[in-house]
Amino acid sequence: MNLFSVLKLGLGNLTANKMRSALTMLGIIIGIGAVIVVVSVGAGAQSLITNQIKSVGSNLIAVLPGGSEENGPPATVMGIIITTLILDDAEALAGKANVPHAVAVAPYTRGVGTVSWRNKDVDTSFLGTTSGVVDVEDLKLDTGRFISPEESKSVARVAVLGYAVSENLFDGADPVGQNIKIKQESFKVVGVLEKRGVTGFVNQDDQIYVPVMSAQKLLLGINYLNFIRIKVDEGSYVDQTTEDIKLVLRYRHKIPDPAQDDFSVQSQQQGLNALMQVTDALKLFLVAIAAISLVVGGIGIMNIMLIVVNERIREIGLRKAVGATYSVIVRQFLMESALISFLGGIVGIFSGVVISVLVAAVAVYLGYSWDLVISWQSIVLASAVAVAVGLVFGIYPANKAAKLSAIEALRYE
Repeated sequence: MNLFSVLKLGLGNLTANKMRSALTMLGIIIGIGAVIVVVSVGAGAQSLITNQIKSVGSNLIAVLPGGSEENGPPATVMGIIITTLILDDAEALAGKANVPHAVAVAPYTRGVGTVSWRNKDVDTSFLGTTSGVVDVEDLKLDTGRFISPEESKSVARVAVLGYAVSENLFDGADPVGQNIKIKQESFKVVGVLEKRGVTGFVNQDDQIYVPVMSAQKLLLGINYLNFIRIKVDEGSYVDQTTEDIKLVLRYRHKIPDPAQDDFSVQSQQQGLNALMQVTDALKLFLVAIAAISLVVGGIGIMNIMLIVVNERIREIGLRKAVGATYSVIVRQFLMESALISFLGGIVGIFSGVVISVLVAAVAVYLGYSWDLVISWQSIVLASAVAVAVGLVFGIYPANKAAKLSAIEALRYE
């Protein structure tokens, strides 16, 4: 029996039991579709991070609390609270004698809370910082003013609203000069920022800026910083400035050995590389989880093929009686299991591509700089894996069918 005849017979047996065949394919469909979606969404998320970091510029340096391995992510990326950076560190880095190529320095503390005006409440995030953040982030005002240098050094109760916070809280009314409450503490609105959009999965318009000491003492009850950003006058001086920052902080923190650093200094590119490592590891982990459903689907194929063998014992006996060999019977059942997984793989690929396109469309609609990435390599690999799963899990039922004696099979009731 040639390959075409085996294929035709296999398709006929599958279409004879459409519902059973469809349910058997389900595990393969889910597994293949999930792998393609995870790979596509992971690549899209990486493109989002890359595009947004590049849009900020290449002359920014971030200082985070906690040490890190070279080119590895800082400990704070893992959600660990570390308190080794303080406001005096940021002030020392702002000194031209210490870091000559730094043109702007901004300390940051971050928190979330409920903001109230009259009888309206909005849940949002707030940033404690200084007037230097205007130059670091290239902030532009829609109305009013920003936090002054004098207010930056005191527990001033002033606030600058992101565009979305202003719209949600004041609904078109002029917020400048109004008093709001952040976590029940009263603040006077002195300005509203222009629309900025989304950067690094954070809606820049849905946050409030307050003086760093006000955030620390009034809203958070802390005396440390979450991070510091430094803007360098030219991109060519980033590496030199990075070393200057490290020397200043080691001197201030009394660290003789660089291996004992309790801080991490990273340029935009280094931060991007660290984020790529994290997202690559996460993507690999999710692909491994999605692949589990392929194993489940393969076990389902094996179980169904064993049932098929039992249902067709007399047919196998008749075929053997008229001269069908061991290899012919094996090929027949392997072809059926491979067809189930291959067709399931095709549907899974189509489903995965459709879902990936929808995710990308939604991300773009929400304002994210998201690239649709569907590699032909992942589709070819998914197809090959689907067929391989069918063949691997079809070997045992096919072998069992081929080993049946023609006499015993014909006697089977």
